[in-house]
Amino acid sequence: MISYFVRYRGTSSDPNGFRDYYETRHARILREFTNIRSLVLHEPTEWVDPFPVQPGKTLLLAQMVFENTNALNTALKSDARRRARSDFHLFPEFAGAITHEAMSGKVVF
Repeated sequence: MISYFVRYRGTSSDPNGFRDYYETRHARILREFTNIRSLVLHEPTEWVDPFPVQPGKTLLLAQMVFENTNALNTALKSDARRRARSDFHLFPEFAGAITHEAMSGKVVF
């Protein structure tokens, strides 16, 4: 399994609108990626850690899952990918860093 993560680390004047746009509009384009198996959206939740930790500032983390690296690479060359990149300009305002990362996963337990 290969996951392609897109992390939006930063802020939006309308964080709920940003996440809603991603889930309802942007996800329609991502669904058209060749070979995509699933899309999982991760958003911040309230939590308490009794130990000192460095909390992240992620507004949204999108995880797209593919069977293997070849499937991911094919999707990244697709017309749907080009449309997804163009669609970002229609998102509600976002200020921060956006990173893209492909990782292989292994279930340990």
